[in-house]
Amino acid sequence: MEQQWYSIENEQGLDSPSLLIYRKRVQRNIDLMIKMAGNPDRLMVHVKTNKMPGIVKMLLTSGISRFKCSTIAEAEMVCRAGGEYLVLAHQLVGPKVGRLIRLRQQYPNVFMASLLDNRHSAEEHQQLFAEAGLVAEVLLDVNNGMNRSGHPLNEEILPLYQYLHQQPNLRCHGLHVYDGHWRDSDFSTRKSNIDAGFAGVEKLTEAISNSGLPKPMVVAGGTPAFTSHLLRDDAYCSPGTCVLWDWGYGEKLQEQAFEFAALVFTRIISKPERGIITIDLGHKAIAAENPIDKRVRFLNLKDYELLSQSEEHGVLKVGNWDALRVGDVLYGVPYHVCPTVNLYQEASIIEKGRAVDSWEVLGGKRKISV
Repeated sequence: MEQQWYSIENEQGLDSPSLLIYRKRVQRNIDLMIKMAGNPDRLMVHVKTNKMPGIVKMLLTSGISRFKCSTIAEAEMVCRAGGEYLVLAHQLVGPKVGRLIRLRQQYPNVFMASLLDNRHSAEEHQQLFAEAGLVAEVLLDVNNGMNRSGHPLNEEILPLYQYLHQQPNLRCHGLHVYDGHWRDSDFSTRKSNIDAGFAGVEKLTEAISNSGLPKPMVVAGGTPAFTSHLLRDDAYCSPGTCVLWDWGYGEKLQEQAFEFAALVFTRIISKPERGIITIDLGHKAIAAENPIDKRVRFLNLKDYELLSQSEEHGVLKVGNWDALRVGDVLYGVPYHVCPTVNLYQEASIIEKGRAVDSWEVLGGKRKISV
């Protein structure tokens, strides 16, 4: 049988379940991102998908110098990998504000911004950063329709933006706008919806400039909106999933020609009933937030149905039961790769058909050092 791109020659030495990262495919995805954006300076790649210093180093080597992240640990991971510019795309509350301050103190030469969307949080940041003798770098988080976070585009948003600029220990650089709720498979429909939702943001940026403040930087969208926002000359694009890609976005975002670069590796561990096999790919090894038929797609298995999962087991109904043996290996594409990566402490790096290295999924930790 002809060897497929995903097959590993030394798979007998690889434990299961495992996360596999195909390095050459990651690099091709990075190169395509840059080509689509026009140049690496337009990209602020989100590391929540990969969470690996090894991949951040690949991005840096490719000329990408700005990163977005979701957690303090991911921010620290970027710093450890050599990144010098990051936006923490969360409004920090509770102990997280102090943790960011300590991370700033640990890496004084790294630009670190976080998000604000209300005066109360701004006052807290102003006080705590003043006490630490630092200035908080911030972006105003804008809600332009997703209703997950951010300040709505109403008559109060410009005064809030002006208020942020008046605080001595806050330095507001611009706007963060995430519109990940638009995921239509048809690109023209998705782009039309994204553009309509962004009209209010454009009015806000014009109002900011007319008020005498500097033109704001705008960090826009994620992977679904990447192909829309890259058409805006003055927007930073922050895709993340396309570095590794997955079944879910591959199915929906067909205008984006990225390749699967991360797979899950599992083995058949039982054949408990005719027509039924069990694999060691349970909830702890693949993201399980979607319905049972939207979790994994196997590349080297046909005529199957994933019936159920528990913590350590996945049960499949198969059509070629007689041909399958306990111990056989299956290679699967995650439907949602981001939370799948987060389930692993390390990933096996695949080059030229062999597992050659292991990279730590450092950003998956809740806390690294601060």
